[in-house]
Amino acid sequence: MAHAHERASPNLFDLHIHGMFVCFALASVLLVLLVTRINRNLRDQDARVSQMRQHAVEQEHIVRMGLLASGAAHELSTPLATLSVILQDWERMPKLTKDPEIGDELGEMAAALARCKEIVARVLLTAGEIRAEGMERTTIARFLDDVAQEWRSLRAPAHFSYCRRVGDDSAIAPDLILKQTLFNILDNALEASPGWVGLQAERRDDFLVLTVRDKGPGFPADILARFGKAHQTTKDRPESGLGLFLVVNVLRKLGGSIEPRNSADGAMVELRIPIGAMSIEERDAES
Repeated sequence: MAHAHERASPNLFDLHIHGMFVCFALASVLLVLLVTRINRNLRDQDARVSQMRQHAVEQEHIVRMGLLASGAAHELSTPLATLSVILQDWERMPKLTKDPEIGDELGEMAAALARCKEIVARVLLTAGEIRAEGMERTTIARFLDDVAQEWRSLRAPAHFSYCRRVGDDSAIAPDLILKQTLFNILDNALEASPGWVGLQAERRDDFLVLTVRDKGPGFPADILARFGKAHQTTKDRPESGLGLFLVVNVLRKLGGSIEPRNSADGAMVELRIPIGAMSIEERDAES
């Protein structure tokens, strides 16, 4: 019996050692997993903080631009009103109205002046300094048709392909800045591809998806990586890059998104806009 006890004791001790080793290994693995998870959470937190700081800087940039635009609109109101009065006086002068060529030029000047006053009024309206009695109410199809027709008449592209497939034509009250957002994307496409610009609109679930295409050289890799950042552009003008910067932030405010891509024959930009952000019920709730 003594020999059996002596043989059993080392076996129990070996089991104890093996058990301690297994516990040590499990503790090490859990510790590594815990430290890895903590490091990942810290990196994610740093990324979120960095993104929030970037958004704060962008919002401050937008506020400054809005203040400058509002101030410029106020400053332009006075000289535009003066030009309007002078132009009205010219239109009543017999010496000028008798000349058909001068009469046509006066008409063009009046139209251009009215256009400038309309732009100033829209800037002030978007800034919230002018309150309309009722927000313009329309439908998705009518809004898109009006935007496409106005852009075509103002820019006169060589070829403009417009396709609309929205299905259920919901009633909306779109913000004026949404129209300008689409104008900016179309203008950029026209500048890259003067011969052809395409606009396709379709409804996907609760989103209005607008795809603008061109047959230009496409986006460089560095522009795609920093698309929509302020002053990120391939153009040489100092004011370039602000249009896309504003587009990205407008869509972000509406809860939408924008995705640029290069295609086989040019470039394309896809805008996703929540229909709920344009619905009449949502606008009524905001007001």
